[in-house]
Amino acid sequence: MGRRSWGRTAAAALALFVMAAPASAQQAAEHAGEYAPADIQYGATIYSTQCTQCHGPTGDQVAGVDLRSGRFRNAASDDDLRRIVTQGIPGTSMPGRRLDPPEITGIIAFVRNMRDFNAGNVTLGDRERGRTKFVDAKCATCHQVNGVGSHLGPDLSEIGRSRPAGVLQQSLVDPTSRMMPINRPVRIVTKDGRTITGRRLNEDTFTVQLIDDKEQLLSLTKADLREFTILKTSTMPSYKDTFNAQEMADLLAYLVSLKGR
Repeated sequence: MGRRSWGRTAAAALALFVMAAPASAQQAAEHAGEYAPADIQYGATIYSTQCTQCHGPTGDQVAGVDLRSGRFRNAASDDDLRRIVTQGIPGTSMPGRRLDPPEITGIIAFVRNMRDFNAGNVTLGDRERGRTKFVDAKCATCHQVNGVGSHLGPDLSEIGRSRPAGVLQQSLVDPTSRMMPINRPVRIVTKDGRTITGRRLNEDTFTVQLIDDKEQLLSLTKADLREFTILKTSTMPSYKDTFNAQEMADLLAYLVSLKGR
């Protein structure tokens, strides 16, 4: 089933579980948690291309259904919504669907916030402008996308499949706060006096593998090391004060679009 056809089916099937609910269930839905604005906006783009044909831009186009209400018959938590989207609802036309985790995060964030969020007024980033900003900012000096760029930083070719929009935005603003443990930079001094800096790729009890600052792959035996320090600060700069809001939105739009060739 194509993504567009699934969107129509999923949108129609939402009507099956968005119904009147007891006050306790409504309260649970209304206080489900915090949602990053970037995830809400990303979810809005998914909704606008896959769900508006049935539900309309404000979620009230289907008779007797109002997605903005936040009242769910079969979903009191985000985990319930995630299960319904990925596994479907037995006995209904809602099928299970394999979606990227960031897409699921976005859909949930948007549906949870439709009551206070007007999709028609959202200014979304432009992916092509974001691609240009990625080049202009020399991001390829450290990162690779589809075989182009450097190995010094993590490969971003499929980053849109694994990191939610909110996480990516936080990574641009405060890289250290979102640095994955395995990607932390390391500083090594060998017993013969060599100093090596780079990005850790793998580690076990006896060895450590890394890519050094010259993009060389190294596998070192820990017994041969004098010092082995895992640094806690990312080498990636913060772009909080470098990009304006539109430039940040454009770059984010480009990053979430990276899902491999």
